[in-house]
Formats: sequence, C-alpha cells, structure tokens
Amino acid sequence: MKKGIFFGFLFFALAVFIASPYTAHSQLKPGEPIILGVPTALGAIEGRDGLLAINMARDEINAKGGVLVGKTKHKIEVYSIDTREHEPGIPVHDALTAMEKLILEKKPHAIVLGNFRSEVLLAAMDVISKYKLPYICSIAMTPLMQKKVLEDYDKYKYIFRNCLNAPYLAMYLGGVMGFIKKEFGFNKSYIITQDVLWAKGTGKGLENWYKQNGWEVIAFDTYATGASDFSPSLIKVRTQKAQVVVPIFDMPQSGILLKQAHAMQIPALLAGFISPVSPENAWKVFEGEVEGMVNIQFEIGPVPVKAVPKSVAFNENYGKRCGQKARTELSGHGPAP
Repeated sequence: MKKGIFFGFLFFALAVFIASPYTAHSQLKPGEPIILGVPTALGAIEGRDGLLAINMARDEINAKGGVLVGKTKHKIEVYSIDTREHEPGIPVHDALTAMEKLILEKKPHAIVLGNFRSEVLLAAMDVISKYKLPYICSIAMTPLMQKKVLEDYDKYKYIFRNCLNAPYLAMYLGGVMGFIKKEFGFNKSYIITQDVLWAKGTGKGLENWYKQNGWEVIAFDTYATGASDFSPSLIKVRTQKAQVVVPIFDMPQSGILLKQAHAMQIPALLAGFISPVSPENAWKVFEGEVEGMVNIQFEIGPVPVKAVPKSVAFNENYGKRCGQKARTELSGHGPAP
C-alpha cells in the first residue's frame, strides 16, 4: 500500500477516535503533536525496517508543517518499544507488557505497524480494546484477527490491517504452483514451515489448494523458532522424490535451509518464503546460493516496480534517508504498507 494512502487512512481513523468522548487519552489540543506508538519486534528485519519507514514518513510530513486536523496543523511524534516477540521462547505476556508500557508512558493516539507475531496480536487485541486506540497491523498475518473483529465488532472496532494475511499468501503461492505445474509438469510437493500461527496457516491453506488441484503433498513438516538444522526434511525430500519444496519462515535461521539444500544438492525447486532471502542483497549474503529459488515478495516498495511509481520513490527515498546499504537490506514484508 502506498505510504500516502496508509497515512490518509490512519488520520481518518484518528479523526474519528480523537473526536470520540470515549477515547482513553484526552482529545488532541491545538499545538499538541500526534503521537504514534510502535510496539514491535525491533530485532526482526520486518520490525526494524518498518520503524525506519514510519520515521521517514514522519519526517516528510513534519517538513510540510504536519497534519491538518480541523483548522490546526499537528506535527507527528513516533515512539517505539522492542517487544522481542520474534525471539525463541519469549512469552506472549512479555510482549504485551512491553506494549502496555509504551501506551502508559507515551500515551499514543494510535498504534502503527504493530505486533510481529500473530499469537501476540490476538492477545494484544484485548489491550487495544481496553485503551480504545486505533491500531493498524502491518506485519502479523493471521486471519483470526478479522474473525475476532467480525464476531465482536464493538469490542475490537479499533483494529485494522493494511497488509496481506495468510490466506492471501496461500492464494498467491497457489498461483505460483499452478504456473509451475503448467510449465514443468511438477505435481509432488513437500511443505516445510516454521511452527508459528501464520506460517502453519499459510501451509495448511496451500495444502488444501494442492489437494484440489491434483498435487501430491508428500509431507508437511514444522520447525520451532530458532531451529537451525533442516536436513531431516531435506533427506526425505530426496528419498521421496519431491519436485517442489515449499519453505515458509520468518526467522533468520531459515536461511540455513537454503544453504543446506544447496550443499546436499537436493534435486527439487524451492518456492515459498524465507525472510532473509527477501532483501536485495540476498545474492551477496548467500554467495549466489539463492539462484533457482522462487521467493514470494509480499509487497512492493522494498523491490521497486516501475509500473507503480510510488514504489520506486519509496525505495529511492529510503536509500537517501537510511543509506544504500540499508536500502539493499529492506525486508520484503513490513515497511511497504
């Protein structure tokens, strides 16, 4: 989603909730800044790059005098906190505590980018309802968020999403698999996912697509966050003659799967999502071993697309503000929405 559309949507939501007498924080007064809170996993590339993109937008908007609310312009302030929810073994409660600390200390008018892990997002919805804050999710992908909003709208009406969710990712992957089958005749798949809600949900959605479209799913393996040896699955890929391996991971260690597949000379196409393979510099980081992998790019912007000029402008401006090295490290999910 284009940055201007995102912030236009955000400030529409702010106008609604700031005008409401039921908001947890006092109404916006003339001269006061609009405060945005960013509670997310800042150690993950998606969270890190998403925050940098938000700060870039803040600076561009403030340079033009801020945001017009009624007849008064207001500057934007951004405060973040690291929830560490991407790390192995971090309890959901710890991430929620960090988010509530940000809300109580900085008193934001809205939360943007939001939680990294879907399991945390679902629990965080009750915190957001408690404080009646507009919340725009740009990373966590579980469709259970929408389900909760539909089932109890009055409680969860503050929560929005501006990124894709797991069913849409499964749909896009299905389109890729349809093309692969048509072009190469492949019809034997092996799914390997991270043991987290969004990845397993995406894998299950794709598994259903396979069954409806004449594919054989040889196996569906999951690995805990932090795992670094995927050879047991890759050995089975070889012995059971899978033609397509579908990895679905956000953890940095998942890049090892790609390197192990090359080292073991696995005779199968890798097509899915490995987060550390998304950035522009992946060829250099993996020393060319990304060759032959089809890695789904969730959003444009980190990858500029000439047909969408705003994506090119975002990519160029990010490089100017954060440096070219940071631009080539941009995550494929998080900063673009």
